[in-house]
Amino acid sequence: MLLTLPLDSTKSQSSLKISRVLVVEDEELICETIALALADEGYEVLTAEDGRTALDLIHQAEGVDSNSANRPALSGPRSAQNQQFDLIILDLMLPYINGLDLCRLIRREGNSVPILMLSAKGSETDRVVGLEVGADDYLTKPFGMRELIARCRALLRRYNHLQLEPEQPSLKFRDITLYPQECRVVVRGEEISFSPKEFKILELFMSYPRRVWSREQLLERIWGPDFIGDSKTVDVHIRWLREKLENDPSNPEYLVTVRGFGYRFG
Repeated sequence: MLLTLPLDSTKSQSSLKISRVLVVEDEELICETIALALADEGYEVLTAEDGRTALDLIHQAEGVDSNSANRPALSGPRSAQNQQFDLIILDLMLPYINGLDLCRLIRREGNSVPILMLSAKGSETDRVVGLEVGADDYLTKPFGMRELIARCRALLRRYNHLQLEPEQPSLKFRDITLYPQECRVVVRGEEISFSPKEFKILELFMSYPRRVWSREQLLERIWGPDFIGDSKTVDVHIRWLREKLENDPSNPEYLVTVRGFGYRFG
């Protein structure tokens, strides 16, 4: 069942993107009440009364063939994510596939959609089990609708914030490519291993090519302001970096010494 209501410009969800919520609940009255309350807040709401139907809806939303054993993705770009769910409200006791097993399946398939689990079981053990199988929040029945809406908003805020964080691009200079997210460096087509300090120094240099860094600046940025030791440790790490980056470490073309000032990259 699909429930949508026109957006009120005064509602908190009146942004350009309408959040899409799947409510999985086998008690018809509870399901309808939740769906209507969410729709009134401006969400696009779909409902399912059992776990098997819910799984099919999730696969359809993600462009996945539910009839395939391996469930390969259907052809077409996955960038069309406006049809995917932004939040799943999942009851624990469901026909065919219960809430715990459905949550496990969703997470096993690599889906990171926020899941709010509902249950009449309110013991600490039950809540821990629900969270450990992949739920992001757990709400015990009976609950107030205002609390449910508040929890949904909180989950969506956190999820949308993560989705909006830009991926840090790779840094490239001539024949050196550094991948910040993967902590990898490729030099002239060959992946080279770096210690954490070496990697951080190189990342800093490649982020600001041709900028001159003094030893003191490098110590503060890489080792931290509380570092106690000899500033010559910077020179040692620069030497190690040159041995891994330069064709001729004694005549560097990347890590250049600027006499009286420090070092620059490029």
